[in-house]
Amino acid sequence: MTTSVSINANELAQQIKAWGQELGFQQVGITNVDLGEHGERLQEWLKKDYHGEMFYMADHGDKRYRPEKLVPDTLRIITVRMDYMPPEIETLKILNSPNQAYISRYALGRDYHKLMRKRITQLGKKIEAAVGHFGYRAFVDSAPVLERGLAQKSGQGWIGKNAMLINPKAGSYFFLGELFTDLPLPIDEPFEEMHCGSCRACLDFCPTGAIVDNHIVDGRKCISYLTIELKGSIPEDLRPKMGNRIFGCDDCQLCCPWNKFSKPTAESDFTPRHHLDSATLIELFSWDEQTFLSKTEGTPIRRAGHERWLRNIAVGLGNAPSNENIINALNSRLDFESELVHEHVVWALDQHKLKNKIQVSNATR
Repeated sequence: MTTSVSINANELAQQIKAWGQELGFQQVGITNVDLGEHGERLQEWLKKDYHGEMFYMADHGDKRYRPEKLVPDTLRIITVRMDYMPPEIETLKILNSPNQAYISRYALGRDYHKLMRKRITQLGKKIEAAVGHFGYRAFVDSAPVLERGLAQKSGQGWIGKNAMLINPKAGSYFFLGELFTDLPLPIDEPFEEMHCGSCRACLDFCPTGAIVDNHIVDGRKCISYLTIELKGSIPEDLRPKMGNRIFGCDDCQLCCPWNKFSKPTAESDFTPRHHLDSATLIELFSWDEQTFLSKTEGTPIRRAGHERWLRNIAVGLGNAPSNENIINALNSRLDFESELVHEHVVWALDQHKLKNKIQVSNATR
């Protein structure tokens, strides 16, 4: 139950937004708990099994789209966004260099979860200092929360054809977070329209065709799912389409015209670590588990684990142009203790046998 000093709700809402910007958020919005339309879309998505092995998306009943059930007495959700793209970072150049490893740009620096949750909690404490004790709880992709739906409802942007939240002044290279609260704050106007028009760049450029309709992604085909969420074997028909993408995928954002308005992050914690923005596949494939754990400490990449890290890179090496160094690197992992890694290494070596056979065939014509 809220116990607050006398304060004008509209003035408080404006102060909250100012505090949010002081804490490093590029925008702060406020919305209510009504997620009816977004909840219906989630249920339809789940019925089609588009979540694959992301079973957590179906857990928790209706709490994901009934915020007041997740945190009782919640009346409003304060949403925040924070830019993450490091300045002067190469993207397309790396994607077009098949011997280099492409890691989704959000994952190159410090894991955003703790950083943002700490800042959102600080925002809650600032509000508490102004109004007295009240109920609040911070979330950053850490609970069953429909963050993009809440962000859209609070005026942060619209959900584009690629299912990403797009802001007309900032594109889509940003993280989202929420502060659930029992304060009866005034709410912001939502983005009712999707301003993608006739553009279908994200649908056309998705390497695996994972975007099956406007703002509907078949997660089972998405490279981010395949390299991060999927625990077992990557389907063979999708491996060649992954190219050199070893952790996540940015293609549907890189081709989005709205990202010409994106701004580089001012957060030094999102600066790439250990040259992960420009490392070669062979270099990363040589990491033993201890090196992997050391160099990915505090980053989102740690979530994949060493085994899946090698699985993903083996696919990347299989897609790279054939040369002796790549084949030697793959052979060095043939006896790796993991059957999952072994399977993908064998597949990669078979790709090079096929490439070399084609080259010999062409040379004898």
